[in-house]
Amino acid sequence: MGGETCPECSAPVSPKDRFCEACGRNLRVRRTPVGGPGSQWPPLCACGGAEFDEDGSCEACGRERPSARDRVEFALPGVAGISDRGRRRRRNEDSMAFGRVRGRGTAVVVCDGVASSERAEQASQVAVDTAADVLLTGLQSGTLQSARDAERATAEAVVAANAAVARLARPEAAEVAPSCTFVSAVVTDGSATVGWVGDSRAYLVAEAGAARLTSDDTWAAQLVAQGVLTEEEALTDRRAHVLSRWLGADSGVTGPQTVTFMVETPGLLVLCSDGLWNYVPEPEDLLAALPPEAIARRVAPLEVARALVQVALAAGGHDNITVVVVQLRGGGGS
Repeated sequence: MGGETCPECSAPVSPKDRFCEACGRNLRVRRTPVGGPGSQWPPLCACGGAEFDEDGSCEACGRERPSARDRVEFALPGVAGISDRGRRRRRNEDSMAFGRVRGRGTAVVVCDGVASSERAEQASQVAVDTAADVLLTGLQSGTLQSARDAERATAEAVVAANAAVARLARPEAAEVAPSCTFVSAVVTDGSATVGWVGDSRAYLVAEAGAARLTSDDTWAAQLVAQGVLTEEEALTDRRAHVLSRWLGADSGVTGPQTVTFMVETPGLLVLCSDGLWNYVPEPEDLLAALPPEAIARRVAPLEVARALVQVALAAGGHDNITVVVVQLRGGGGS
């Protein structure tokens, strides 16, 4: 028959409909489910496409079939993400949430649970869900009309997410209060605003090249900025990844760092946890890891995300890996 259908009940809908007449679903907003998307990993292993046997083990590498949180994939038009446990960690403490508001824009949030805190995976999940709600509500209301509006909404999202994570803390265990890092993006008509707390990153990749949009809130980055150490010296120190800012009851965070840029040419906006950027830290490294023609929008965002996650897995996969890719059309938002 053709035509659009409701993503909730599959009833026929019109592009002009705001709600599904059959089930009441809001058709203007599509997003990852609260609590995290269910596993959508195909029955093939990330080691190279081998199948899992009846016992749930990869026929090639022996890796066990992942649990729902071990490997999560989710895609919407123009945006897709993957969160993978990696090869060394016992569980996946990263989380992602993103959504699109038809005719208004896209919002994305990636959080990395701090491994030394308790319930790190819960901290990251509640943070992405809370922040995504704030950003998508802003997009839906039509109040994000300028860079100042988007930066204000990003600050509100961080404050709300920080409060939500702080509520998870136990008074008797303040020293291990649940905590996480944060990076977000709001892509509207012709511009994008990125906000962050911690060391999760955002990169812009376009025909002219690639650029890193965020600066890490870490011990190493602070000393490099102050001229105390070179980047090489800082990164070889065992304290290189110690966070100077994070979300949680003991964070003291009052807002994010933000950057806004105009979307003038086609390209990709990549948000990720350090499970990816540890292996492709420089923009040119990330650019080299992308599939051919990805920038020209001839490769689906999900395939781009899969390729980047595979780079990290092939390099060792020592940490959880989360990547969300947003296609940028240029001159007209996402």
